[in-house]
Amino acid sequence: MQYLILVVGYVFFVAGSSASDFSELINNIKPSVVAVGTYLPTRNPSFQFRGTGFAVGDGSLIATNAHVVPDSIDEGKKEALVVARLYEGGRINVLTANRLRVDAVHDLALLKLTGSTRLPALAIGADGEIREGEEILFTGFPLGAALGMRPVTHRGMISAITPIGTPAANSRDLSANLVRRLSESYDVFQLDATAYPGNSGSPLIGITNGGVIGIINMVFVKGAKENALSQPSGITYAVPAKYLRKLIAEAKD
Repeated sequence: MQYLILVVGYVFFVAGSSASDFSELINNIKPSVVAVGTYLPTRNPSFQFRGTGFAVGDGSLIATNAHVVPDSIDEGKKEALVVARLYEGGRINVLTANRLRVDAVHDLALLKLTGSTRLPALAIGADGEIREGEEILFTGFPLGAALGMRPVTHRGMISAITPIGTPAANSRDLSANLVRRLSESYDVFQLDATAYPGNSGSPLIGITNGGVIGIINMVFVKGAKENALSQPSGITYAVPAKYLRKLIAEAKD
């Protein structure tokens, strides 16, 4: 596998912005966003897309959803966990990574880029300032390679801050999965913007907050919170970034 470019790590802090500044804000976010997948030389296609991720910390860490990361890699066949991003001129920069930390309860994962490669890292915003009605952006790969490996940005607002699990009306509606979610309940952000399966792991940017305030989650949260939503419906959920901040701190220990 060829490493196309080495990027010196630095941190973008996404400042508060008005609608007229969205283009600059998006341009600052996109270099940090990557496609997460696996690479196998003998497979067609060689790169198998699994979800979105983004650089955090010192730029060598990639945040994504736990369900995006495969349970195992067939190293015997030279399969590798990789991240890919679009580089200037339309080239794809492919980098290998290792699974570093997983938080199954909040469906979060941290990957570690191999070697000395660093990507522009997004800063984690403050938790206390997040309110319902706040404008947000999220950038990722909504339909994976179907739309090409170019990050796509959606805009919306936080429509509710709500528990991940909703109690069932009666006992016959309970499932083992729902019972576990209720016992580990925590608040998530409900958004009035449509995300797709490929958006899993996308950074949620708070316009007034100034940084990553959450991680888009389609599979894990939707399965517990809105079982009836088998197709995109204009409602999306995101896991608060405070859990990601904790995971990053643990990775430094």
